[in-house]
Amino acid sequence: MLLRTAWRRAAAAVRAAPGPRSEAPARGLRLRVVDNAPQSAVPSDTATAPEVESVLRPLYMDVQATTPLDPRVLDAMLPYLVNYYGNPHSRTHAYGWESEAAMERARQQVASLIGADPREIIFTSGATESNNIAVKGVARFYRSRKKHLITTQTEHKCVLDSCRSLEAEGFQVTYLPVKKSGIIDLKELEAAIQPDTSLVSVMTVNNEIGVKQPIAEIGQICSSRRVYFHTDAAQAVGKIPLDVNDMKIDLMSISGHKIYGPKGVGAIYIRRRPRVRVEALQSGGGQERGMRSGTVPTPLVVGLGAACEVAQQEMEYDHKWISKLAERLTKKIMNSLPDVVMNGDPEHHYPGCINLSFAYVEGESLLMALKDVALSSGSACTSASLEPSYVLRAIGTDEDLAHSSIRFGIGRFTTEEEVDYTVEKCIHHVKRLREMSPLWEMVQDGIDLKSIKWTQH
Repeated sequence: MLLRTAWRRAAAAVRAAPGPRSEAPARGLRLRVVDNAPQSAVPSDTATAPEVESVLRPLYMDVQATTPLDPRVLDAMLPYLVNYYGNPHSRTHAYGWESEAAMERARQQVASLIGADPREIIFTSGATESNNIAVKGVARFYRSRKKHLITTQTEHKCVLDSCRSLEAEGFQVTYLPVKKSGIIDLKELEAAIQPDTSLVSVMTVNNEIGVKQPIAEIGQICSSRRVYFHTDAAQAVGKIPLDVNDMKIDLMSISGHKIYGPKGVGAIYIRRRPRVRVEALQSGGGQERGMRSGTVPTPLVVGLGAACEVAQQEMEYDHKWISKLAERLTKKIMNSLPDVVMNGDPEHHYPGCINLSFAYVEGESLLMALKDVALSSGSACTSASLEPSYVLRAIGTDEDLAHSSIRFGIGRFTTEEEVDYTVEKCIHHVKRLREMSPLWEMVQDGIDLKSIKWTQH
């Protein structure tokens, strides 16, 4: 109610502002109303109208980092933020019962999306925590008999760091290389499995280059060798069809804010039959079947459940729409600019994640030039570093091309106009930056840059 009142006041202030109406924001920029005035907690007719300023915001093309909250998800969450505020673990009164019922419904919605039993879904704070529970939890539980794990060089940083942490505890970890396409070699995986291997962890869809790993085939190999299989499916759940039983997945990490749900919530699927045991990382009241102590945040898990239900209903439509926009973006850029490389396998690929390298252009310079489009040069978790992406290095991308990569994210709410605007700006700025580049000039003169021996002064 307070939220609606605040928005009504802001809208009224904009309508009542003296002088001529401001023009619509420039193409490619969104208008955001920012309220800088302190608000009274109690709505009052006599309260002064808040000071309102209009701020132009960039287009959003970075859905691998996070997605906007779907309005239907917000609608599902609001009652549990305001009226139904009971602790879902309070068993003695109606406030607790109604929150518990909402939590269990959300568990069912998450389970339905991946073909699991609701009892196999454990709520967490996000995919990072889920990955930590899966990798460290399994390794530590079975450490008396098994001290070896397998992962890939292109995993998310939280999986790689969890593995390094286990190495410090005395575990052995094999980091499988990937082919130029970004996909692992299944024969190398089979060869790497040892009698004391407890876990194989391979992500479903890569967050930087969008490559889809052959999850069903990996699951089959792990099942036949009696090794548990974990997949980080944060970028895949709700976007491509996944079934934990058909694909023989034993553990799966899920994130809320990657599927148009709220931030700060996620889930981990842990198979019950045959049972997978994990050592809990967090001590406390024993919630979530003892695997993740702490009060479950009802509004957030309700949001996660609603996001999963919407994704299940709209997956086919979303995939067609995103595929259409992705093809539009790549074709227009590739047809207009020479020396553009698409990173990752073009066939086994999620279309909403497009990673392009623009030769002879510094990626950071291009990002700064494209300031009215929110884009990324790699993972949001490692983008503070100016080092080239470790994922691009793992697929054998030259360092100069790795430095010139840009990730375009296309999602449920992306429009054709936004794609066209991004393409138009991208082409313009790449041409402009190349004209300023001495390397581009040398290439135009027919000089092979790889044949040059550079010297330091």
